[in-house]
Amino acid sequence: MKSNVEIAVRVVYFAMLRESTGAESETVRTASLTPRDLYEELRKRYGWKLPAGVVRAAVNGAYAPMNTPLQEGDELAFIPPVAGG
Repeated sequence: MKSNVEIAVRVVYFAMLRESTGAESETVRTASLTPRDLYEELRKRYGWKLPAGVVRAAVNGAYAPMNTPLQEGDELAFIPPVAGG
């Protein structure tokens, strides 16, 4: 969903999302209301292949559901699945 009002959200990227954006973080002005909405907005912008359902979100340092309401000044981290050995 989108709002009529834009907010500023600091978005932090990890792993492959960081590599594809070329940035550790950025401040995004958005009308997106939830992490899922903002992820889909950024997915289109950057051409990410990962669907929102496999990415974790953290809002202000705590894991949060993808439907958590976003507020002005929030820090939102997108954390893709990571394989390790």
